[in-house]
Amino acid sequence: QPQLVQSGGGVVQPGGSLRLSCATSGFTLDYYVITWFRQAPGKEREAISCINNQDGSTDYADSVKSRFTASRDNDENTVYLQMNSLKPEDTAVYYCAADWAGPRGCVDFGDLRRYDYRGQGTQVTVSS
Repeated sequence: QPQLVQSGGGVVQPGGSLRLSCATSGFTLDYYVITWFRQAPGKEREAISCINNQDGSTDYADSVKSRFTASRDNDENTVYLQMNSLKPEDTAVYYCAADWAGPRGCVDFGDLRRYDYRGQGTQVTVSS
């Protein structure tokens, strides 16, 4: 049974950093993309980062580009989201999600309908 188990998150001051983890099992991560998305109260869900585990390529939403970095630990089948220079508007529940990469990889990673599996979510709060 495919599973994505998240960890990390918490409360951090503006300008601080956090790292989220998404540990995967039950499927071969090499053939999947892992996308991070978030949802803040009263706002629509936003896809912010995608890593294509076929080739290691990544893509990011403009709102997080140059601040957030997705990466993978091959030995642990875990994907990470390193978040730097955090802002209050980054406050949200963060989720990781997996989809078969196929030929499209991270193209249209913002289409949330494509994801088969999702983590349980973790709260990130950026506040002074």
